[in-house]
This record gives sequence, C-alpha cells and structure tokens, in this order.
Amino acid sequence: MNILLQIITANVVVSLISLIGGIFLLRKKFFTKSVIPYLVAFAAGVILTTVFVDLFPEALEHSDEAGKDFNVFLPAFIGMLFSFFLERFLLWYHHHSGNHNIKPTLFLVLVGDGIHNFIDGIVIASSFIASPSLGIVTTLAIAFHEIPQEIADFGVLIHSGLDKTKALVFNLLSAIPAIAGGILSFYFLESLKGSLPLSLSFSSGIFIYIAGADLIPHLHIDYKKQKKWAQVIPFIAGIILMYFLITFLHGKE
Repeated sequence: MNILLQIITANVVVSLISLIGGIFLLRKKFFTKSVIPYLVAFAAGVILTTVFVDLFPEALEHSDEAGKDFNVFLPAFIGMLFSFFLERFLLWYHHHSGNHNIKPTLFLVLVGDGIHNFIDGIVIASSFIASPSLGIVTTLAIAFHEIPQEIADFGVLIHSGLDKTKALVFNLLSAIPAIAGGILSFYFLESLKGSLPLSLSFSSGIFIYIAGADLIPHLHIDYKKQKKWAQVIPFIAGIILMYFLITFLHGKE
C-alpha cells in the first residue's frame, strides 16, 4: 500500500470515529433532554483541557516553524475576536431572519472542529511519511483522543439547537477536513508546516470562546435551576479523561 493510500485510509478511519459518540448518544434509552446539561458540562471540561494541554503546547512546540518573531498567543486572541464578531453577526442575522432556534455557537464549533481535524490530517500524514509504524501509532492516538472530543462536540451541537440526526450529520461533515489535510500535506508538507502553529493557536481561541462565552455560563444558569453541583461531576470527568488521554497517548507517538 503506497503512502498516500495509507494516509487517506488512516484519516477516513479517524473521521468515522466521529460517528461512534453520536450513534451511542442517539440511543433513546440513553439520550433524553435531561442529559443535555451534563453533556454540556462534559464538553466544557473536554474543550478547555484540549486547548491548554494539547493545542497550545503543540503550537508552542512548532512555533519556530512560523518564524522567530511568531507570537503564539496572538492568533488565539484573533480567534476569540473572530468568534465574538461572527457570533454578533449571526445573532443579528437570526434576529432579522426570524430563525431563533439555532445558536451561533453551532457555526463556531464547526469552524473550530474543522480546523482541528484538518490539523489532525496533517499530523497523520507527516507521521506516515516519516515511517508507517509511526503513522499507525499516531492514528491510534488521534482516534482514541477523538472519541471523547466528538462526544463533546455532539453535545454542543445539540445544545446549539440541532436535532439528533442533523447533529450527527454535521459532526461527521466537520471530520472531512482531516482527509483534506492528509492529502494536501502529502503534496505540500513543507509549506503547510509553517501554518501549523498559527492554525493550532487560532482554533484554540475559538474553543476558549465557546467554552467561556456559552458552555460555562450555561452551567451557571442550570445551577440556578436546581441542578446545583451535579454538573461538576461530568465537567471534572471531561478534564480528567482528556488530560490522561492526551498525556498518555502523546507519550506513545
């Protein structure tokens, strides 16, 4: 099997991982409206941990590729500003179009997740180009990393106003950039490397905004609705799970 086919196959496998969490949550005996606040809490923990334990350190590690004067925090700041103004525009658009059922967070999580998955595709491709064995290990690491991440994203999409089927479809579509990232990286790896820290930091800014502007405030609202401390458990579970997955699996790459 040639390297390009290995890269495409690996990225397809990782992309299909996004279906696992969604299909699990679609089961009627598990998924009810009362579960959504706990999914939101879990998503907040997963997203924040992914940003500060995975994306930012990765951006710092590759910062030299973007030049000596590269400020790793500036793209994150721009990502947060981008998220704010995009959300402001979408709120204005929804107000004038009469569509009040879908939250702007939907578009933000799709953009952030798409960038994240595109970067995963680059990482998988560069690993296979280095050696097939490293490519397999890296693919497994990313796949196991993606399961809780995609469950979290699915919860955010439901929280944003999509029904279960549409959330599953959008979640799958947001995984497609991984395949594109793998193919483009195979042909243009050197030129893509320079943009890697910028993309990692920018997507970090989007995810920080999602967690800080929507998910965590929603948890405080639910607290006032007598949820009390129950949501702390999935929030902490998301943090612990992602921390150990990231640190353990990165050690295996």
